[in-house]
Amino acid sequence: MLRLRPPAVSALGLLALLVARVSPGLAQTRFDQTGWDSLLKAHVVNGLVDYDGFGRSAEFAGYLDRLAAFDPRSLPELERLAFWINAYNAYTIRLIVEHGQRKSIRNINKSLGFIKGYGPWKEKLARVGGAAYGLDEIEQGIIRPQFHEPRIHFALVCAAIGCPPLRSEAYTGARLDRQLEDQGRIFLRESPAKNRVDVAQRTLYVSELFNFRDYAKDFGGSKKAIARFIARWYGPGPERSLLESGSWDRWVYTDYDWTLNSQKLGRQAAASGQAR
Repeated sequence: MLRLRPPAVSALGLLALLVARVSPGLAQTRFDQTGWDSLLKAHVVNGLVDYDGFGRSAEFAGYLDRLAAFDPRSLPELERLAFWINAYNAYTIRLIVEHGQRKSIRNINKSLGFIKGYGPWKEKLARVGGAAYGLDEIEQGIIRPQFHEPRIHFALVCAAIGCPPLRSEAYTGARLDRQLEDQGRIFLRESPAKNRVDVAQRTLYVSELFNFRDYAKDFGGSKKAIARFIARWYGPGPERSLLESGSWDRWVYTDYDWTLNSQKLGRQAAASGQAR
């Protein structure tokens, strides 16, 4: 089983963290995402992840060390949101690597066929600014309540085929709005197995993502509000008109595929399809 060393705060990192806390005026206003950007370009293709490559990467372990040492509270709002999105996605990858899981994230912390109470998203495997977090805590305790940005649901990647694809680039404050818009386009317009509009049948096919937990309230709280939100990614035409009208005949949640979003499984699926 591949294992990364636990993210640790180096002596210099600890000193920087202490200085930032003691002297807020010296706190950093930017976190360099260049290394993370390079890792994503090297190990993510069309949303599929080379988990073994991440596991072997000293650069990945070093990036996690930097996350562990950095306190993001001094960052401007957009940089801070980009930081937390990147941290969530990086620690999701670390979770898969650390547990040697290569089929589904839902197999992590599972016993006798049931996901244990803390599950994969509760395990406090992430470290940021010297504190430990679970993935769920990052999303539900930090990102959603602090930023109120519904498009984060298209950027936080749960290591499954059914979720939006992982970008092959890091999020940054300067590009964040464009990146989130593009994530919405890919998820809502270019993934018909997850989301599509059938005008002839007056049917909306919508990802289960919109039905998870209390996510619906982030998009307005009702199916009509969700449909109007999705309509933003459609130009003028019958699809957009149906979404905005609220007069569809059927609303269908598409199946959420929890298969691991790995390059290896992607190659196997492609080979199987060609064989048939």
